[in-house]
Amino acid sequence: MTEVQSWSNLTRAERTKNALIKHGFDALVVSTKEEALAEVMKFIKPAAKVGFGGSMTVKAVGVQEKATAAGAIILDHNKPGLSAEEKMEILRAQLTCDVFISSVNAVSMEGELFNIDGNGNRVAALTFGPRKTVVVVGANKIVENEEAAWARIRAWASPMNNKRLNKENPCVKTGQCMDCDNAGRICRVYQVLRRKPSVSDFTVILVGEELGF
Repeated sequence: MTEVQSWSNLTRAERTKNALIKHGFDALVVSTKEEALAEVMKFIKPAAKVGFGGSMTVKAVGVQEKATAAGAIILDHNKPGLSAEEKMEILRAQLTCDVFISSVNAVSMEGELFNIDGNGNRVAALTFGPRKTVVVVGANKIVENEEAAWARIRAWASPMNNKRLNKENPCVKTGQCMDCDNAGRICRVYQVLRRKPSVSDFTVILVGEELGF
């Protein structure tokens, strides 16, 4: 990443941070994923129950490995070998965990967070339940406004996640959301957080690097 790219990422992140704070969120900007990891770990204590929203951003930052080493109880619904019933119980447990860590599909410089889910477990936990919610967002997910947020999700985040999950939906062939009616459609629950949910302890960490989809 060039010096100019870094300047652009951090400048946009600072503007977004200020808007998020105005909307009630705790928000901060860091330059690297290593700094982001250090900030996330401030909220994780030994024996804390930590849930994850299936985020490629959080995976790239390395939170789960670090939290495990710190003695946290990891609620991982993607753990290999789980039965359907065991996975569902973990998904439910994430809704009342001590710390829920996720990303979002887009964040606007107007201070709003945007998501699309299939099951709705991630957006549910982001709305209410966990004692602490931490969202980590790469600079590539920062957009100007709501229109740009949904455009980003349709053109980038949704097709990439469909490909990652090996879904046989039209966007995997076209590279663009087709608003399909397939049984395997994963774009089912649409969420906008225009302000911090009233009773949530919610921190957004904006990173000056490109992370996730």
